[in-house]
Amino acid sequence: MSPIEEVIINKKTSINPIWIMRQAGRYLPEFRLIRKVNNDFIKLCLDQHLSSEITLQPLKRFDLDAAIIFSDILMVPYGLNQKVEFKKNFGPLLGDINLDQVSKVNELEFINKLNPVYKAIKLVNKNELTNNKSTIGFVGAPWTLLVYMINQQSPKLKLKDVFFKDKILINKLLEILEKFLKIHIKNQIENGAEIIQIFDSWAGLLDKDDLPNYIYHPTFNLVKFIKSLNIPVICFPRGIKDYKKYCEIVKPDAICIDYDVNPLDIIKEIKIPVQGGMDPKVLLTNKENLKAEATKYLEIFKDHPYIFNLGHGVLPETDPNMMDFLVKTVKDY
Repeated sequence: MSPIEEVIINKKTSINPIWIMRQAGRYLPEFRLIRKVNNDFIKLCLDQHLSSEITLQPLKRFDLDAAIIFSDILMVPYGLNQKVEFKKNFGPLLGDINLDQVSKVNELEFINKLNPVYKAIKLVNKNELTNNKSTIGFVGAPWTLLVYMINQQSPKLKLKDVFFKDKILINKLLEILEKFLKIHIKNQIENGAEIIQIFDSWAGLLDKDDLPNYIYHPTFNLVKFIKSLNIPVICFPRGIKDYKKYCEIVKPDAICIDYDVNPLDIIKEIKIPVQGGMDPKVLLTNKENLKAEATKYLEIFKDHPYIFNLGHGVLPETDPNMMDFLVKTVKDY
């Protein structure tokens, strides 16, 4: 059993496993070399050899405890025949949503379209670099995917004014998303994913009254499905504020926290294993500051099952030497 699974399944507190969200990516010069000659991000995610190579890049440099597949949560809308492209210095841009078109997609068509992602997971899982390390697969939560599919771009701070106007569209899309997210998860697991993380990047956009319909119940259905396959599930509802209530209703095996929440409140309220929390911007400061901040999290959670991570993805301008220092700090604690 890998160190991360020891923490999640056996609630082990004597070890401090570490992996980092976006550990494979733009801050690594070796990734930038690949990206330079592969402009189309979706095509890159669908090249099993390149995406598996990118996934393994950080494991060649750092003593991390997991490989998370290099892919994107928007591969699901892409699999559902919505146009998805990534514009430089802008982010994702999605085409108009055609419910009729999306409704016609069948399971086989969807799997065939995303098959290179599953093949890449298999290549990563079989690579000796992942011996005694976890292979992590992931999906976007139904709410976050709904946001992208209807909003057609990152909402940053607010949704389009007409977002909630078409309730029929919203409910139908949530139904379709649940079905195909389960298919996507199952195929990742069948190809070697040993843990699934659910990213709810835009959980913080909703009012408290909307959480049951859009976050709690749709995500709980996925968590229940993953647990039925005997695979641990980590949830990351960024900006949710009330993590305690989320854990009670959604019931993940572990909860990933963002950097806006006080870890001292989390330790009092949360009984399940905790992951993450540190602000990625700390990696842009100096080693002394980085060590102090990382140690703060390790101290707070020293008697609690804890996986070290950040409270969001590593920033592109991060110096890889700082990442190396962080990993060593956690390992030496």
